Amino acid sequence: MEKIWLKSYPPDVPGTIDPKLFASIGDLVEKSVARYGGSPAYTNMGASLSYTEVDRLSTAFGAYLQQSLKLPRGARVALMMPNILQYPVCLFGALRAGYTVVNCNPLYTARELEHQLRDSGAETIVIVENFAHTLQHALPRTGIRHVIVTALGDLLGFPKKHLVNLVVRHVKKMVPAWELPGHVGLSSVLAEGAGKTLQKVDVSHDDIAFLQYTGGTTGLAKGAMLTHGNILANLEQAHAWIRPHMTDGGELIVTALPLYHIFSLTANCLTFFKIGAQNLLITNPRDIPGFVKELSRYPFTVITGVNTLFNALLNSPDFQQLGFERLRLALGGGMAVQQAVAERWRKVTGSALIEAYGLTETSPAVCINPLTLDGFNHSIGLPIPSTEVSVRDDDGNEVDIGQPGELCVRGPQVMTGYWNRPEDTARVMLPDGYFRTGDVATIDEEGFVRIVDRKKDMILVSGFNVYPNEVEDVIASHPAVLEVAAVGVPDERSGEAVKVFVVPRDGSLTKEALIAHCRENLTGYKVPHQIEFREELPKTNVGKILRRKLRDESAAA
Repeated sequence: MEKIWLKSYPPDVPGTIDPKLFASIGDLVEKSVARYGGSPAYTNMGASLSYTEVDRLSTAFGAYLQQSLKLPRGARVALMMPNILQYPVCLFGALRAGYTVVNCNPLYTARELEHQLRDSGAETIVIVENFAHTLQHALPRTGIRHVIVTALGDLLGFPKKHLVNLVVRHVKKMVPAWELPGHVGLSSVLAEGAGKTLQKVDVSHDDIAFLQYTGGTTGLAKGAMLTHGNILANLEQAHAWIRPHMTDGGELIVTALPLYHIFSLTANCLTFFKIGAQNLLITNPRDIPGFVKELSRYPFTVITGVNTLFNALLNSPDFQQLGFERLRLALGGGMAVQQAVAERWRKVTGSALIEAYGLTETSPAVCINPLTLDGFNHSIGLPIPSTEVSVRDDDGNEVDIGQPGELCVRGPQVMTGYWNRPEDTARVMLPDGYFRTGDVATIDEEGFVRIVDRKKDMILVSGFNVYPNEVEDVIASHPAVLEVAAVGVPDERSGEAVKVFVVPRDGSLTKEALIAHCRENLTGYKVPHQIEFREELPKTNVGKILRRKLRDESAAA
């Protein structure tokens, strides 16, 4: 398979990368700080931290963990916050001090948070006060010994810090009552840490940088063990791909996806830190008017997101009025980019919406389309440098070119396994080092990979495979459709039938019109048997539509 995809590799991208360029993520941070110093690194709510300030604050945080809390090397430090300036400070501080970061979704319930803290063995957590009530309920059944609390505006400087915190607490009432005896404030932590020394820790590529939890929407969440080597390799792979099109010290990247998610963590937070970019952190991307207002203030050159985010922006009249002269890269991942969205993006912004593919277990990038792509090609692109892909049947045998099978991946970015779950690790890691992704894919003669669908989401209609992505892509092309999700439901005659959930743009859309549209574009057994109109669809924290929840709701009806 390797010989095939190398035929069409972008000419300005090397086939392999040097994963040993940096000794650790901390080494990367220090080298970027030395190079970019006073340039803005992260911007949020109108305030910025320079590379030098990120260095100073993260050093203080790491020193506090080492000297005041006396955490042992390799201790797990949980971070539970949205995209705010405190996140990179605590992230880099923990990693530079030799600890493992456990990223927690701020929208977790107490049950979900308890599971992740218990499973990871975390004993320290940094949490935004907006979610402290959740921790209060989970805390007694965890091993957490140190709680550090911050408020949204704590690093915005005077007087904005006090204004933002006042509005959040007392005007918008976004902070439910909470009580965590013995907690300390992050501001006090940074002040105390500033008077201490961060001890140099010999961190190797084999040390675990992140326990990145995945699978929460399909069962009990598992912690993917991502080493410093995994993350640094993926960072170099992504950088090799984008290098010909980026300017060191000259980019402004929009970070709307949460930094605690692996896509945004590696692609935005780390890769663009390496090249001296300014990261514009969007705390609440679901507030589209506020999001677009923030975009209007900054001449952004790069934006990453998921299909639903790009779709929401395109449906904002104010977004369409922005200037896109400097935009050089829009990268979509996390879920399939729909053709209708990609074509509208090109029309509105003048730039292509480039689809990429990855997983938590692969740090995450596996494939990216060439950045010179001039149109939607229905693929996730080509394997990035030093990455091998293989499409296999259920018995582990490679299938023929163009035939569907499970996509398997091998490369330096693949996790070492799931934390304390050897049986789960064995199920996904093949003897030859390939990781089983659980995605059904095909590879064409030029080496482009196309994701057909998740194996678990496939619908079996009278023995025929129906892939929700295809049905959704067709329905999304109807001008009156805003969002759509397709699932399989039990059917007496065909075993399963296709049901779609549709969010219409207005009240003019009818089920009959949608069925007629599908019959023009899909073979008979793929046409939905049931259509349900909704005002919104359930989504994950990064905007992926939750098909499983829709299936469960249909089964319970």
